[in-house]
Amino acid sequence: MKIGIIGAGAAGYFSAIHAAKAGAEVMILEKTSKPLAKVKISGGGRCNVTHAAFENSNLVKNYPRGEKFLKRVFKNFSVKDTIEWFESRGVPLKTEADGRMFPVSDDSQSIINALQKEARQVGVKVYLNHGVDKIQKKAGHFEVLTKEKTFLFDRLIICSGGSPKADGFAFIKGLGHTIVDPIPSLFTFNTPQEPIRKLMGISVPDALVRIEGTKLAYKGPVLITHWGLSGPAVLKLSAFGAKWLYDKKYEAKAHIRWNQHWTEDQLIRDLNNFKNEHPKKKISGNPLFSLPSRLWVHLCDQSEIMTETVWQNLPKKQFHKLVQNLFCYIVAVKGKTTFKEEFVTAGGVNLNEVNPETMESKLFEGLFFAGEVLDIDGITGGFNFQAAWSTGYLAGINASE
Repeated sequence: MKIGIIGAGAAGYFSAIHAAKAGAEVMILEKTSKPLAKVKISGGGRCNVTHAAFENSNLVKNYPRGEKFLKRVFKNFSVKDTIEWFESRGVPLKTEADGRMFPVSDDSQSIINALQKEARQVGVKVYLNHGVDKIQKKAGHFEVLTKEKTFLFDRLIICSGGSPKADGFAFIKGLGHTIVDPIPSLFTFNTPQEPIRKLMGISVPDALVRIEGTKLAYKGPVLITHWGLSGPAVLKLSAFGAKWLYDKKYEAKAHIRWNQHWTEDQLIRDLNNFKNEHPKKKISGNPLFSLPSRLWVHLCDQSEIMTETVWQNLPKKQFHKLVQNLFCYIVAVKGKTTFKEEFVTAGGVNLNEVNPETMESKLFEGLFFAGEVLDIDGITGGFNFQAAWSTGYLAGINASE
């Protein structure tokens, strides 16, 4: 049996390996000259292979799109299976404090080497610079047209990844599959008019960020950059709010609570206690709540508290402004910036047209999908790779049956 795989990314290689292991003749067609390019650059070149979320019920909560579909996928190939697969091929993994998992080598090349070595051992052929122009379903086989030549396959697995534009899915649409229009996910917030940008490089470990007018709110580290706001809390928000933010043309108001555990009443009590205990201390020069001093000074400025003002002379109006800026600092968001090179899109092949137990198309027998070409996307932290390994595994073993 001849199986064609479109795309030499994580899902493409993983499905190719599992299809070839089962005895099929497997060819990968890749449009660029660089296989596994995203694996190479992910995690700052260290490759965030997966995430230490061992309960599937917790794991699926990290996917803004595809949660229900992935419940059935992960049942067949889980985080534990991913770890076992790489470690049994000489690539031990380690878990960082935030749950992200990397190779002990801290080098994405060790992941690439393991995948390429395994693919060679099971006889996978890789054709680089073979972009697919058209796919036609003929009696009993698939005809895949590239500029170089035409290939005939008994089965086909499409792992061509996400695309920022709908025309990146043209050859799939041509087959009759529905494409959910792609929109960006995982981006940082631009705040061009906001004075907070002067604090670039400052981060807080445990903030809460909310988007005004929605129920969207996420907690975690927040980083101030020269263009605005970044960090895990913001990236999570961008992923789960991708559609809402897209519809609003990336104009919104973000509310930041600099410590997610605060209540407003507690904050007022703590400030009053400090004021009573240290009435003659300058406010601006003595940061509270372990906040970075530059951030504290900025919040005092925004609350119209003069540099020399001491606690006993603080007017009520400024006191309440300080509470407001600590508990609910409002930032106008205008635009977005792609997060590093790790481009992720929401959108892709409609999940209603794919069987989550096998990854086979419900419209065409012998056609399978895996990876980001599907309308599945995870937040940052190894979740997109885990979806690639799991869908790739299922597509590979089922295509070769």
